Amino acid sequence: MAAAAAAAPGALGALQAGRARLVAACCARLGPGWRLPGSLTGPRVGPAMWARGWAPVAGGSAPRRGYSSEVKTEDELRVRYLEEENRGIVVLGINRAYAKNSFSKNLVKMLSKAVDALKSDKKVRTIIVRSEVPGIFCAGADLKERVKMNPSEVGPFVSKIRAVINEIANLPVPTIAAIDGLALGGGLELALACDIRVAASSAKMGLVETKLAIIPGGGGTQRLPRAIGISLAKELIFSARVLDGQEAKAVGLISHVLEQNQEGDAAYRKALDLAREFLPQGPVAMRVAKLAINQGMEVDLVTGLAIEEACYAQVHSPGSERAGCPAGGIEVAKDSPRRGARAVGARPHRPVPAARGQEDKLRKHLHKLRYGKAHLPSDFHDCQ
Repeated sequence: MAAAAAAAPGALGALQAGRARLVAACCARLGPGWRLPGSLTGPRVGPAMWARGWAPVAGGSAPRRGYSSEVKTEDELRVRYLEEENRGIVVLGINRAYAKNSFSKNLVKMLSKAVDALKSDKKVRTIIVRSEVPGIFCAGADLKERVKMNPSEVGPFVSKIRAVINEIANLPVPTIAAIDGLALGGGLELALACDIRVAASSAKMGLVETKLAIIPGGGGTQRLPRAIGISLAKELIFSARVLDGQEAKAVGLISHVLEQNQEGDAAYRKALDLAREFLPQGPVAMRVAKLAINQGMEVDLVTGLAIEEACYAQVHSPGSERAGCPAGGIEVAKDSPRRGARAVGARPHRPVPAARGQEDKLRKHLHKLRYGKAHLPSDFHDCQ
């Protein structure tokens, strides 16, 4: 497509070629989406990993343990599947106290495996990214490890960090970054990849790479302007300025700011409260809404409205009742007053396999919409 457009005469051909490349990149980010083959490339990161560090809890903070430089590499990322009334919430806890939770080769590898497992797990409803180290969220790349690398290794290492951050951004369920401490460089880029960010007032965050004569390499130059606006993002990146929680809230970088508590996990507790608000909602609607918002923000309004229409068709159709929409196409949470109260601790309703077959069709049609080669058919709502 891009090659054909490039052959077109004059400026129109160049414009079409540029658009085609942009569209191809956007569609590539969508990736395999919500369905992966049953066999994953890596083992599922599950309870066995975090059981070595603590016992599972129904909600709130897990008991903290002492930190030291002797932390095993398999403990650098803890994945907790919460239970009871928090069932469906998964917590990714970074635990590299001796290196300020910086990205090492091992941590990046573990994050990638965890995300691989989570994005194909239909029981997962919301993911919280947090730190298990008091006062630190993530300090970016591990510079001590980097100086030991050959020059030829640095580029691929940064590419892997960028890739895993993109994988987190492309997760199909809501993601929340709980910033209870320092989030610099790649740490803030990790938070920017999440849908929602909450922070303690004492937290510090900024893209400080220009101090090191480099630029943000994990998506910061693209996601920060989308979050707070181009002019202010340039100011923060050019100055390498570090903001506290209140300042970050004032510029729109985070959604909620809280006074830190004695346990040092105020942001995490707020993130958990938000995640609980998401649990009763229709699971298919949550995934499709995120898709519509993310894809629609990358195109013009007319195309974005067409994307919304295509996505809406997936939850307002004859098959939507089987997809977790008990009101025959108008989605109502099971604990809505119109449906009667649901018992505390009941499992949230989940999509059934019949609804998943619609995803590929939707994705292919969005691909065509991006290339400007298709319009929504009048009977699209019925072609499930």
